[in-house]
Amino acid sequence: MSGPIIEFENITFAYPSSNFQLDVPSLAVEEGEKVAVVGSSGIGKTTLLHLAAGILLPQRGMIRIDGTPLCQQSDRARREFRIRNIGMIFQEFELLEYLTVCDNILLPYCLNSSLVLDRRVRESAKLLAESVGIAGAFRRRPGRLSQGERQRVAISRALITQPRTILADEPTGNLDPQTSQTIVDLLLEQADVRRATVLMVTHDHTLLDRFDRVVDLGQLLVEDVGEELS
Repeated sequence: MSGPIIEFENITFAYPSSNFQLDVPSLAVEEGEKVAVVGSSGIGKTTLLHLAAGILLPQRGMIRIDGTPLCQQSDRARREFRIRNIGMIFQEFELLEYLTVCDNILLPYCLNSSLVLDRRVRESAKLLAESVGIAGAFRRRPGRLSQGERQRVAISRALITQPRTILADEPTGNLDPQTSQTIVDLLLEQADVRRATVLMVTHDHTLLDRFDRVVDLGQLLVEDVGEELS
């Protein structure tokens, strides 16, 4: 591990017309590290991931992904950076139902003109599908897939650009316990192969022993308040 890939410094974020506010004094995830984020419902776990991805911007503070300060980029630049450098895995999969598994996996290349969709990339998509166990569904549409298969497509799409950062938001929330274990093991195995950093939100504490470190977002905020009071 050579240094932080994900860095939060003195972050404050609040939604308009809401009492919600997230304050993160400091959080760093090292290169190749696999970190699980836990905490009570509504505390801001998904918000934390969306800030890391540049989907949301804080009112105060700095966020860096692989050394790039997201807060200083335009909306378009952040979007292009996210598609190129960050693998996003959503709880609800976010697959496009009118596209095949193949086209869903390759979607980042259709959304970012700086990514070149060539024969090598298409071959990589096939190899990814094989490695996660959905090669037989490569030409199907998502409506014909099981929940576990849909999540494997989402993982493949997140990995296709060879990102150094993977952000996963409750990726097993819709899966049964056995499939959840399989999916997380698969995600972390694929991340190991690519030496990618993983920041994953989860409510399932049975999965935590798979990670290098667990960050309790509630405890992080409590500790920060405690330091200020002292």
